[in-house]
Amino acid sequence: MSMFGGVNQSQSDFKKGLNKVYTWYTGGFICFVIVLAILEQMGLPRNWIGYLFLAATVLLYAGIGIMSRTNDAAEYYVAGRRVPAMYNGMATGADWMSAASFIGMAGTLYLTGYGGLAFILGWTGGYCLVALFLAPYLRKFGQFTIPDFLGARYEGNMPRLIGVFAAVLCSFTYVVAQIYGVGLITARLTGLAFEVGIFAGLAGILVCSFLGGMRAVTWTQVAQYVILIIAYLLPVIWLSVKHTGVPVPQAVYGYTLEKVTAREAELLQDPKELEVRGIFKARSEAAAAKLTDVPAAMVADKVAAQTKLDELKASNGSVAEINAAEAALARLPQTEAAATAAYIAARTTNATRSNPPIRHAQPFPGKDEATQNIARKNFLALVFCLMIGTAALPHILMRYYTVPSVRAARESVTWSLFFIFLLYFTAPALAVLAKYEVYTVLVNTPFDHLPEWIARWNAVDPSLLSVVDINRDGILQLAEISIGGDIIVLATPEIGGLPYVVSGMVAAGGLAAALSTADGLLLTIANALSHDVYYKVIDPNASTARRVMVSKSLLLVVALCAAYVAAQKPADILFLVSAAFSFAAAAFFPALTLGIFWKRANKWGASLGMVAGLGITFYYMITTQPWLYQLAHGTAITPAIIKANTWWDIAPISAGLFGVPLGFAVIIIVSLLTKAPGRDVQELVEHVRYPSLDGSTSGASAAH
Repeated sequence: MSMFGGVNQSQSDFKKGLNKVYTWYTGGFICFVIVLAILEQMGLPRNWIGYLFLAATVLLYAGIGIMSRTNDAAEYYVAGRRVPAMYNGMATGADWMSAASFIGMAGTLYLTGYGGLAFILGWTGGYCLVALFLAPYLRKFGQFTIPDFLGARYEGNMPRLIGVFAAVLCSFTYVVAQIYGVGLITARLTGLAFEVGIFAGLAGILVCSFLGGMRAVTWTQVAQYVILIIAYLLPVIWLSVKHTGVPVPQAVYGYTLEKVTAREAELLQDPKELEVRGIFKARSEAAAAKLTDVPAAMVADKVAAQTKLDELKASNGSVAEINAAEAALARLPQTEAAATAAYIAARTTNATRSNPPIRHAQPFPGKDEATQNIARKNFLALVFCLMIGTAALPHILMRYYTVPSVRAARESVTWSLFFIFLLYFTAPALAVLAKYEVYTVLVNTPFDHLPEWIARWNAVDPSLLSVVDINRDGILQLAEISIGGDIIVLATPEIGGLPYVVSGMVAAGGLAAALSTADGLLLTIANALSHDVYYKVIDPNASTARRVMVSKSLLLVVALCAAYVAAQKPADILFLVSAAFSFAAAAFFPALTLGIFWKRANKWGASLGMVAGLGITFYYMITTQPWLYQLAHGTAITPAIIKANTWWDIAPISAGLFGVPLGFAVIIIVSLLTKAPGRDVQELVEHVRYPSLDGSTSGASAAH
């Protein structure tokens, strides 16, 4: 316990102790994987490997959480402000390496090629903004949360409460995506149902953040980073050696990309591929024709399904065939609205699969110059939103409150970039190597010789992976396999033919990524509500123990709510995460940067600027994103509605592009039209704006 909470230890002794603990921990994890690999060769069942990985990692995190338990406010909210820069960088890396980074990013690169680089550019570039504009200044300010800064800088509870709302909105959206990832990974590891996996993984989240707050989360995240980076690198190195003989996948990325490009050219001319895509095109056109008269199409579908069932019964068809025909009849939509949604989905899905695959190395693909220009605009818009959103995410900025000094805050950002770089520099190579494996090994394989992992992943969720012999030739063509980006990383060991223990380790790494981010996000939400609403607004005389208990109670409630929403599978991981970035960018970045660099920014400007930026971002998403539109309007969105509601062809994932400049404009204009901040605020800006490298924080409390 003293290792994670030795208040009386000097900083150097504390760091030496941490070095020793985590060195032994890393060695122990590697030995654990080796032992499981040996046991697998001796006949240990695969499901047992999954259970052991899940149990061992969750129990490890639980142990750290128990050892780090605390009711002290400074320890619970900011880990006592004594986390060494390197370890804070590692914890920030784990906090940052969410399910989207670990699971979704390489999958997006696999599916979209060049376009997926926007995520790497945006997310990495955002840390440069953190280092330049925010981290050292917020550390000089001190205190506990981002709404804390807004309340002090902008003189009152109104900016604080708007900040709390924005922090809860973006963090809740983000944490839903993490818990969705937890359910996906837990289901794959253990074979449990997806919904059950969500609540099983939730126990691993709560046991860390509930007991020890930021102190427990910090040391757990360091442990989680070790697991996730080993799990991410090993399969990529294996694939690199398999295809090139070089154990440095980043070095052979270009060579492998050349081979993928050549294979893409072959597939574009393959007669069987063209035949399959033609069938999908015909199906898309048939679905589009049904939309011209939905009621008539519903009647025709029902008659066709009933006729097929009657024919099977009359000809003494097999029980399986009859059951399948009955199930198909039962699945037919019963209302016109449901039928319309089904036909739109069929038209869109089949049209997508009828198109040739996106060329991996082709920037801004499109059939004409106008389409290419739209792709280019959206690429740049996404990079902008991800950069600004990264610099404004509350759960990331909170990490820089935990270091001992301003100098350590700056060093911490550098370490964060290094630890994030290790994964981000590898993701493009993983995507290309996995694609080359699929193109050269999986494509043209007979259906009765497909590897077992395809059936296993199809059982987890058919929307993540499905194969269909649409032209009935018994051979798998590329267009006949649908792979969701969310499983590329998790399935890479099996795609490459690695032992199952490596698949278990990668799943454990993905679980570590999702749990570490979920811990930080839940803590951000609970702390904002308990510290900035309960303590600062409702009961300023609340004791430290009561404040911490309120935070723990709120954390439990928020976690259960997020798990319930994630169980509904609201949207893909990457969209949910990107939405959170747009929300954070529009709500926080203008108010934080102007609050630090412009003394004239005042309460009314900041309040209206945050509301305007967040409001326009949410409005744009809800009118252009299909899932949100259907939730808000009760009807499915159509391409005509999307086109009519879209501004300058910007995708809803980049809605923050409109919120950020509007937020800046409103803050500046309203601040100039209203009374300037008081003398105390001017002094606070001076104090924060010029941080001393010794990390002195005197004055921050007085400013409150």
